Amino acid sequence: MSAAIVALLLISVILQISAAPRLFLDLAAPSSAVGVDGLVVKATLKNTGDVTLKLLNDPSSILSTVNTNTFRISSASGTPRFTGLKVKYVAYRAAQSSASSAFTVLAPGKSVQIDHALGGTYNFTRCGEGSYNFNASNTFNYVDESGKLKTIKASMNSHQLTIAGRLAVSSHHTSASTVRRRSLSFTGCSASQKNQLMEAATASNAMVAGANRYLSSMTFNSPRYTTWFGPFDQSNYNAVVSHFRNIGNDATMVNYDCYTCSKQLGAGYYHIMAYTYPDAPSTIYICGAYWDAPVTGTDSKAGTLVHENSHFIVNGGTDDRIYGQEGSQSLAYYYPESAVANADSHEYL
Repeated sequence: MSAAIVALLLISVILQISAAPRLFLDLAAPSSAVGVDGLVVKATLKNTGDVTLKLLNDPSSILSTVNTNTFRISSASGTPRFTGLKVKYVAYRAAQSSASSAFTVLAPGKSVQIDHALGGTYNFTRCGEGSYNFNASNTFNYVDESGKLKTIKASMNSHQLTIAGRLAVSSHHTSASTVRRRSLSFTGCSASQKNQLMEAATASNAMVAGANRYLSSMTFNSPRYTTWFGPFDQSNYNAVVSHFRNIGNDATMVNYDCYTCSKQLGAGYYHIMAYTYPDAPSTIYICGAYWDAPVTGTDSKAGTLVHENSHFIVNGGTDDRIYGQEGSQSLAYYYPESAVANADSHEYL
């Protein structure tokens, strides 16, 4: 091999290394705040690499202004109570969207700043006044030049602030203490949407019933269970069993709201399937991406209802630790305790 060819190969390798995608996430907030009403965190994401990044506006990331559990906040007294919404989001479907609202595109050296109001998302009452440390989820989904969906972790800083005064804002939804389950009902849904939801709710009940039958008769370390919840552990198993028993036939005992999502989430409506408020088990809010999903199967209409019903505190209060089958399987393998608390893991069982 000639010296010229060797040199070209070396240059190619160097260029590939230098072109690796990189992000930096900077969080900024006042050092102190009197009341959480006006508490705003400014999140700035900068492309510090050499390639343009087409990032998904994932509702669990700072690129979305949806009031999800994006931030990790703690103090010596514990963590504030999350009072925002929990959503069903399917990244691979959002990645196929032709709508610009699904993405944030950052050229090398460019940045985007998103303001996040924390007052309506976190209740600091149980921790009280004092100093808080906070950072944010730093995992981002992006579509590479070949069209493949990939993830990248941003390097980031953390922040500290002192909070005093008013520690929570009023809720705009009805809490569990004032709600009773009732028969299937709808808000702002067309006749076609009602029919689709009734079909999905019936299928969702069947999924939950099937999961309950399986869990009551499964063998030790059954592959189906371990795929989604990791090696058998009695405590984890008991938690999963209680979640599905609590969900029961809830899919046909809830109000489906087809109107509020478009009003509340704006452009995010088209890329989110549904959301709930965990402490308000009376309503599941249906969003635009829901209507394109199949009735049953992976990330389906029926599965979404299992996902959302598992979020309700009265059913187990699952979180969105990770989305998708691949991520959920990894969660089960490496962090089974987290898998037990993950909504998608329940949907996929």
